Amino acid sequence: MKQNETPLTYSDPAPRRYDLTARASQLDPRARPHPEIGFVFEKDGKPTDVEHAAVDTRVAPRGRLVIWLMGHSMPLFDRLTSYGLHAIQVHYANGWFGQFGDKGPKGDTTFNGRIRLEAATGEDVSEVVTIPKPDSIKERALVLVRWLAKENPQGGWDYFLTPGGSELRWERVILAGISHGSTTAARFAKQQKVARVVMLSGPRDQHETWQSLPSATPTNRYFGFSHVLDAGWGGNHYPRSWELLGLEKFGPIVNVDKEKPPYRNTRRLITDADVKGNPDRAHSSAMPGGAAVKDASGKFIHEDVWRYLFTHPTE
Repeated sequence: MKQNETPLTYSDPAPRRYDLTARASQLDPRARPHPEIGFVFEKDGKPTDVEHAAVDTRVAPRGRLVIWLMGHSMPLFDRLTSYGLHAIQVHYANGWFGQFGDKGPKGDTTFNGRIRLEAATGEDVSEVVTIPKPDSIKERALVLVRWLAKENPQGGWDYFLTPGGSELRWERVILAGISHGSTTAARFAKQQKVARVVMLSGPRDQHETWQSLPSATPTNRYFGFSHVLDAGWGGNHYPRSWELLGLEKFGPIVNVDKEKPPYRNTRRLITDADVKGNPDRAHSSAMPGGAAVKDASGKFIHEDVWRYLFTHPTE
């Protein structure tokens, strides 16, 4: 929290952990499916547009809202709320990659980046998708937080809204994701200044150069973490993106299994923990969950890393 920032305080007569869900299609009548890119409200008779939110009013709040750009993860949200962070996961267009991800015109080094930016903002910047603002990350996050402010006032969600609720207070937002989610988070942060960006197993887009574009978010606010057996690491996708983002200015690549926090205050973290040689597990092991590595007692070995990524001072 910045020195001149009004701190968030809770008014909750019975402090506890809150977990809330809502469907994007029910929160906003303007929301529409886009089946041409696999962005739909239902699949096989089950809703796919359920959005999640969590906060723990027993924990001192940090005044930061994590927007998670990938499928909902209870193990991750457990940790985020224990750090004093608010967390939401929004339904957004992320199924387009299988259709367009490797089909950009030769020489076009921002093709995927423009799709990601349109998915994030709803601005008409890509010639191959049409994602209006109500279906963008930016608008769906705003609509969800407005609903949360009314549905769960104990959680202090209005702290993340401008007066009148017309916009999110992006200076209080952390964009985070894994794999393509981390890539879209980074692309969005190039356009929108935010408090922090957490990139797990990413960013991808190894044939593109948008990573080197001027950034609205200061470079010292980007944090990356990858397993070295992840194909994206071995193929030089993530190291290249980290360099194009300029993260080498803030410290070396640090193996978290060989050093202790604060990891020389670097923004580039790696692990070579035992994943039985499985690159798919390596890819998913960067976040808490079934693929993450545990010690002999059954505890995750990267608890300090996740806390560092989301809470280490940026200045």
